[in-house]
Amino acid sequence: MQTSTVLVTRDAETCWRVFTDAEQLTSWVPGLRRALVITKERGLPSEIHFEFSSSLAYTLTYRYDHERCEVHWTPKLGKRDGVSGFVRFEPEGNATRVTYGLEQGDGRTSAERALSDPEPVLAAFAARLRDMR
Repeated sequence: MQTSTVLVTRDAETCWRVFTDAEQLTSWVPGLRRALVITKERGLPSEIHFEFSSSLAYTLTYRYDHERCEVHWTPKLGKRDGVSGFVRFEPEGNATRVTYGLEQGDGRTSAERALSDPEPVLAAFAARLRDMR
């Protein structure tokens, strides 16, 4: 599993809210064309179908641990192309340390692997947080 970490100048609750808002995903996930929430549990998406600008498409299921500020996901449909991983938000002074880990499916091309590399994904998330008012 590849991991990346960044320190952002937002509180952990804001980070959590932005990351778990499926309607916001296309505004910061590189190459994401559409994120369709299939099911929700307790107000949070438990299954999301993703479509990228390439022919890449898959469905992920989500587990949330709000107390530990962690989100975990695994592929449901399109396992060869999907990803599994986690994100963790840890308060650090007036900022939040965001750790993002990802394991990519075996069916991905090198371009698709680059699209989901943890560093650019996390950099895009941090930029989205900076751009918020």
